[in-house]
Amino acid sequence: QVRLVESGGGLVQPGGSLRLSCAASGRTLSNDAMAWFRQAPGKEHEFVASISRSGGSTNYGDFVKGRFTVSRDNAKNMIYLQLNSLKPEDTAIYYCATRDPRYGDSWSPWTYEYDSWGQGTQVTVSS
Repeated sequence: QVRLVESGGGLVQPGGSLRLSCAASGRTLSNDAMAWFRQAPGKEHEFVASISRSGGSTNYGDFVKGRFTVSRDNAKNMIYLQLNSLKPEDTAIYYCATRDPRYGDSWSPWTYEYDSWGQGTQVTVSS
């Protein structure tokens, strides 16, 4: 069983940037498609970004509009999410997750297709 730990969240002003990290332990992530989700208070989990096993294919939620970038370093067993041009509506807990390999390497916005989740890191965008 893989253990995922997110870090890098914090308080940032509108227009600012953060870099979130997701560290894995227990096994290699190189065989897993990965994704970032977020959850704002009182709302459902929302798909943010996904990345294929090799890192060669990425997908983003419609709201991202070029502001975020997902990447991975399989040698370090790490996934990253660069957040730029942050807005107050980006305030949420951000989670990384591994995709159940039964669903393959393509991207998916559905939480039920992800089988391991971290505890999340809080991102607050406020002046």
